[in-house]
Amino acid sequence: MASVDGSGIKLSFESLEEGAVVAPAGAVVEVRDDCSRRAQWLRAAVLGANDGLVSTASLMMGVGAVKDDAKAMVLSGFAGLVAGACSMAIGEFVSVYSQVDIEVAAQRRREKRREASEEGKMEEEGPEQLPSPLQAAAASAMAFAVGALVPLLAAGFIGSYRVRLGVVAAAASAALVAFGCVGALLGKAPVARSCARVVAGGWAAMAVTFGLMRLVGAKAL
Repeated sequence: MASVDGSGIKLSFESLEEGAVVAPAGAVVEVRDDCSRRAQWLRAAVLGANDGLVSTASLMMGVGAVKDDAKAMVLSGFAGLVAGACSMAIGEFVSVYSQVDIEVAAQRRREKRREASEEGKMEEEGPEQLPSPLQAAAASAMAFAVGALVPLLAAGFIGSYRVRLGVVAAAASAALVAFGCVGALLGKAPVARSCARVVAGGWAAMAVTFGLMRLVGAKAL
């Protein structure tokens, strides 16, 4: 169904659906792609923070399995934070830069095809917005560091060996529940199942690291 407003512009009610905005000139501007792109960034940030949390907590639990020194656990956690953030940043920079190169090459091929065809000369397409490698690298490093800070801060002020291990595990578990909930909401998945999966994976990583280091440390040290 269509109607005519005071300016003589025809508006289609079917076009006024979720994810679309009708501009004054009658052009339909899709915002769904922008929302999807934003959700992907948020999801990547949650996954990066989850990686930082699990890897740093597992590293600290592994060191704690063979040494009861608080300084050793904190130093290992800080080293894991720095090394992991740098690794995430470099990996994301290289990956996004490769994606940019591929998209730029694809745009050039499309431009050549449009120039070679008569129809292409009549079409007007705006430039595609390409991702920023530096922005992606910084976001990945920051997300990893945020997750890694949880077990690092939890163990930094506790002197008792057993209590320190328990606090690291508890803090990591609480953060895993939070990350699982956020990831489920972004992915529109069942919250309880997502949280259980994320927490179980984190516990498995910490338990395997602690157990193997306990076994290796008892024989090698």
